[in-house]
Amino acid sequence: MNIKYILLAASLIAVPTSAAVAQTTRHERHHIAARKGDQQARIAQGVRSGQLTPREAGRLEHQEAGINREERGMRAQDNGHLTAQDRHTLARQQNQESRRIYNQKHDAQTDRGVPPR
Repeated sequence: MNIKYILLAASLIAVPTSAAVAQTTRHERHHIAARKGDQQARIAQGVRSGQLTPREAGRLEHQEAGINREERGMRAQDNGHLTAQDRHTLARQQNQESRRIYNQKHDAQTDRGVPPR
């Protein structure tokens, strides 16, 4: 009889833990969305200031769209949630994109159509 209670207790502990690991929390969704918004704002600011040429901005936007498509695919596979591995992959991709934005904004290419400040 004791074994039944031990197995029942173990199963009750294991089920919520595994479900919680597979789900994306509200904070994590906000963090992913906030990073997207920040990176979009950085691209827009680069275009306004002339630090990014239209071609550079287009490439960066294309990369952002690819990351967004991949996130939607990841969520579709897990009923709207991201696994820890998915979050790690997206964070790594967003870090790479952030470096690309920085590098493109700080290279020698500028948009000559934008007057200097």
